[in-house]
Amino acid sequence: MLTGKQKGFLRSLGNEMDPILQIGKGGVTEAVIAQTDETLEARELIKGRVLPNSMEDVQSAAAELAERTSAELVQVIGRNFLLYRESKKKPMIDLPR
Repeated sequence: MLTGKQKGFLRSLGNEMDPILQIGKGGVTEAVIAQTDETLEARELIKGRVLPNSMEDVQSAAAELAERTSAELVQVIGRNFLLYRESKKKPMIDLPR
């Protein structure tokens, strides 16, 4: 569970990022979950976007993706969301305590 200070730190890192994950009309599929899992292991923090043609609500899609990948949902703004999960192999982001 992330503290408010840690979420603020991650949000500041996420401001500069472009969305690298897109959820389209198919919603949260197994392929999207696998891609998210791999990307979280490599980067730890990723920004995603729910496209306008998706039938999914942004909040519920982001929450489902976070749950299925054991990640933390850091933020949802508009159609964008931030997910964080510490890498098991090589942690890169040093969170404040």
